[in-house]
Amino acid sequence: TLAMLSYFFRKIHSIPGKKISIPRPRVVIGIPSNVSEIEKRAVLDAAKGAGARSAYLVEEGLAAAIGAGLPVTEGVGSMVVDIGGGTCEIAVVSLGGVVVGRSIRIGGDAMDRDIINYIRTRYGLAIGERTAEDIKIALGSAYIGDVEKQMVVRGRDIEKGLPKTIKISSPIIREALAPSVNIIVSAVLETLEDAPPELAADIAQRGIVLCGGGAMLSGLAKLISKETKMPVSISGDPLLCVAMGTAYILENPELLKKVRLTTNN
Repeated sequence: TLAMLSYFFRKIHSIPGKKISIPRPRVVIGIPSNVSEIEKRAVLDAAKGAGARSAYLVEEGLAAAIGAGLPVTEGVGSMVVDIGGGTCEIAVVSLGGVVVGRSIRIGGDAMDRDIINYIRTRYGLAIGERTAEDIKIALGSAYIGDVEKQMVVRGRDIEKGLPKTIKISSPIIREALAPSVNIIVSAVLETLEDAPPELAADIAQRGIVLCGGGAMLSGLAKLISKETKMPVSISGDPLLCVAMGTAYILENPELLKKVRLTTNN
């Protein structure tokens, strides 16, 4: 993490043909809502070790809600579901804070593993993460669509160790993804159950917003809408919601004071 942040700091501050001093940026980092004090400290230490002048932590769900354009500082309830690579952040936000939040370790990476394991078990075919990602993008869905697609997949026959080709379809991959998708839907329902009645009523009227790469899984919004009986939409730029939210927080000192997380030294 330290090496990655150091690289980004240098890249952001580099100006072609001009020498600059060592970058010392102010940094806002989005973190899952259930991280421990030790993990918070580790993230801050990595940022400062990479050269940050100052570093602040905010809950990823709140940053996603801000990046999605939800009125997080108003006295109404908004709900965001941010499905990233490693985690899914579910948050009910109001008055600049997370009222109810959940973080589950299910995201795009888990979905890729679901596909790898399913194809290995059902077809005796070993495929890599890159192939699983391609399959997820091409055929992945959470709900029955109007058109079911097919594609050819190449991998290694587990028994013979030789190259093997199979043809798979959308229903097969929907079945493979069902365990992870069902966990996400259940977590959304549980978060709604824990929300105060007034905020739940606001969400029922305003709807749930999905963001993150996992939000782009075909039919997921439709499935969550069916299960929650609420309108569900995908944010305008789901891949950048958290980044845009943290940038907005960084540019607004008063908001930063309100939403930053404190750590116990």
